[in-house]
Amino acid sequence: MIADFRAALPFESRVVNLRDFPFAGGCLGCFGCAVTGKCVYQDGFDEFLRTKIQTADAFVYAFTICDHYTHSSFKCYDDRQFCNGHRTVTHGTPIAYLISGDYRYESNLRMILEGRSEVGGNYLCGVATDEINPAADIQNLADSLVFALQNKLSRPANFYGVGGMKIFRDLIYTMQGIMKADHQFYKQHGIYDFLQKQKKRIWQMKLAGALLLVPSVQKKMKGQMNRYIISPYEKVINQVKERCKNGVSAD
Repeated sequence: MIADFRAALPFESRVVNLRDFPFAGGCLGCFGCAVTGKCVYQDGFDEFLRTKIQTADAFVYAFTICDHYTHSSFKCYDDRQFCNGHRTVTHGTPIAYLISGDYRYESNLRMILEGRSEVGGNYLCGVATDEINPAADIQNLADSLVFALQNKLSRPANFYGVGGMKIFRDLIYTMQGIMKADHQFYKQHGIYDFLQKQKKRIWQMKLAGALLLVPSVQKKMKGQMNRYIISPYEKVINQVKERCKNGVSAD
């Protein structure tokens, strides 16, 4: 499918095989990049993402559906992109997908692909699959991508785009003390169209951000962020565990 798509595309294209990248590991959820702007891994993914991927005129993602999502390398790539925070640095770049598998039955996956393009401000050119008529799908997708590039297409944001950005807008504003790079990006691009008044929480986050700049505090907090993130759900998780332990269905 990749070879056929490249043949149908009148532009020069390149293939980046994510399986070839030497990932040192998956995202740890440590929030280190939110404070320092750099990933704690030293495998060069930050540079790879910003120079090899984000500089492209368009993105075409290709994968085989596995367990209702993508293969492990693509998932690792997806998660590690958090080093870029919540900054829509590729806004306006067209995006397309080549997917092998029963995509028409994967409603959750369809929602994810549409939602990501909407929140990121990317024009979704479509999806070509190998379900029914892959040759026609691939040609149509190539034509759509060419048209989008030549005409610099964009569309008004739908519910995913508007709702998603409102969630991120409020999140970044209240956590500006920690997510400093995101905060600067949102200010520069006029995303703060309705500021929150949670002054106490904002100052708490600023204090936390200042503390996290101290190396000794960073070391102490390493690995603790995941516990903080899941703490609101621990009660529910423990209840499910207890029901499973007693032989009760957790559904």
